[in-house]
Amino acid sequence: MTRVKTPADEAEARAIQDELRPRVVLSETGPPPGAGFVTGVDVAYDDARDLVAAAAVVLDAATLEVVEEATAVGHVSFPYVPGLLAFRELPTLLSALDSLRTPPGLVVCDGYGLAHPRGFGLACHLGVVTGLPAVGVAKNPFTFTHDEPGARRGDSAALRAPDGTEVGRALRTQDGIKPVYVSVGHRVSLDNACAHALALSPRFRIPETTRHADSLCRRALREAVS
Repeated sequence: MTRVKTPADEAEARAIQDELRPRVVLSETGPPPGAGFVTGVDVAYDDARDLVAAAAVVLDAATLEVVEEATAVGHVSFPYVPGLLAFRELPTLLSALDSLRTPPGLVVCDGYGLAHPRGFGLACHLGVVTGLPAVGVAKNPFTFTHDEPGARRGDSAALRAPDGTEVGRALRTQDGIKPVYVSVGHRVSLDNACAHALALSPRFRIPETTRHADSLCRRALREAVS
């Protein structure tokens, strides 16, 4: 079972990020879109009960049909701190992933990877601790600037760090609809991460991986508190 240490405080959490960040692999292209399996992960919270429910949904990358799904419910073990959200989500997400019988293939996180204030978002953290290729596809912009991408599906604009480095892309997955925000997590190139985001979004703005995982984790949370 994949485990991660729960830090005692913010300082220890940042130290763990600093220790793991150099292990992010940026030299691999990653699996091709439309082949093998691809897995979406997401979480839902019940703050009143201090619960978090995680879902992992494996899709056939060629057909986007659901192959397997798994959930896990746990107690939130770390407070809400911007930039350190992975420490709240990872323990339960890893439990869900470990429950799968199907190899996850590429993991698509509803969040960020390198496009993160400390350069180590959820997709990076999950990728490093599991060894799996991972990308982040976020619904909302974070702290990075970008030009407006063109209006057509597939148009993109670089997400820029303060020093001008490209850390991700604002990607239009449907004509005339606001973009999603793609960044590398681990063992995948940015070009390939964007290609996956498009392949996983044939009809809607949000990738099918995230749509399925979002629905499943919300259902798991409702069942846990009912």
